[in-house]
Amino acid sequence: MSNRPPIRRPVAAVATALLAVAALVAGCTIDRGSGASARSAGPVAEATLAPADNAENVNPTAPVSVTISDGTIDQIALTNAAGKQVSGALAPDRRGYTITEPLGYDATYTWSGTAVGTDGKPIPIDGSFHTLAPKNTVPATLNIADNQEVGIAAPIILQFRSSVRNKAAVEKAVTIITDPPTEGGWAWFPDDNGSRLHWRPKSYWAPGTTVHVAAQLYGLELGAGNYGYSDLTSDFRIGRSQIVRADAPSHRMRVVRDGQAVFDFAVSYGEGNEPRNVTRSGVHVVTEKYQDFMMSNPPFYTDVRERWAVRISNNGEFIHANPESLSAQGSANVTNGCINLSPGDAQTYFPTALYGDPVEVTGTSIPLSAADGDLYDWTIDWNTWVSMTALRGTPSAVVSATPVPPQPAGGR
Repeated sequence: MSNRPPIRRPVAAVATALLAVAALVAGCTIDRGSGASARSAGPVAEATLAPADNAENVNPTAPVSVTISDGTIDQIALTNAAGKQVSGALAPDRRGYTITEPLGYDATYTWSGTAVGTDGKPIPIDGSFHTLAPKNTVPATLNIADNQEVGIAAPIILQFRSSVRNKAAVEKAVTIITDPPTEGGWAWFPDDNGSRLHWRPKSYWAPGTTVHVAAQLYGLELGAGNYGYSDLTSDFRIGRSQIVRADAPSHRMRVVRDGQAVFDFAVSYGEGNEPRNVTRSGVHVVTEKYQDFMMSNPPFYTDVRERWAVRISNNGEFIHANPESLSAQGSANVTNGCINLSPGDAQTYFPTALYGDPVEVTGTSIPLSAADGDLYDWTIDWNTWVSMTALRGTPSAVVSATPVPPQPAGGR
């Protein structure tokens, strides 16, 4: 055992040594902790908006979405200026959100929500855009309703409220699906009360054909700052084949159903002593029917009540009952242009008539044409018809071959 007195170090030196040890220990801890933190950290989430924030003149049918990179969506909404939320669908991996309904014209939409990045931190999802403001929106109508059964000569007619300049775009926006497949084509008709687009098969429809029409017109630029008002759809069916064969010199009218003659009526056609009372030759199409109809053709007659009236053109031609011409039916043509039957025969034929049935008139001096109203599709040969599409350039014009002034809406 040594008798040397104990060594006494200065307090400052002891403190310095302890701090050095502590620093060494702390340094090892920081290195390990820093590595663990780096392994758990990740990139910050980023949101991509389509359309971009503050975009203007956005088409209301354009794709609208949010896509998140390096993260997932926590909550999300697109609302209009009134605070109403727009319908949308969240992707299964929560990395995207897509709007599933068309937006409105001339409206502001705002995004709100949050996304969480792989770093565990939230980021805001925000932004807004404004849709285009049309000069005008143009309504359109289809002539055949859902679930309607029509005849084998029925055209599909898309009638616009005003003129359309961008005709090719309209044709591309309309889809027609038929079962069985049916050859047909588009044709633009004169702008009488707005542009009018017809589609018809090359030949009469096959009975039983099912037809789906979808016109994607909303958001479609029609030209001159005008846009489509709404989309249109129709699913309908072609019924049985029924053809009226109306031969004026014979004073008879035969009804042929599915290839078999079911009626052979004695009738009277237009007297034909002047152009106004010639029953037009050519394929007419049944468009309307009335159990009672008030017919006028001034100055010859006004508001005469007729029964069982089936309209076959807009020039005043009907198939209808007329007791006053009964003595001439089957032997002479004495009418003002209509096809007259006895009350009993007219009542028998009336319930069998469908919109779109062809009525083939033959043996008169003036053909059916554009002068006789808006439905003369089957008087146009196929080569001419296909030239009336806008998909091949400017549609060919169709001018009436017989410029006879249309008759009033009614005849006898």
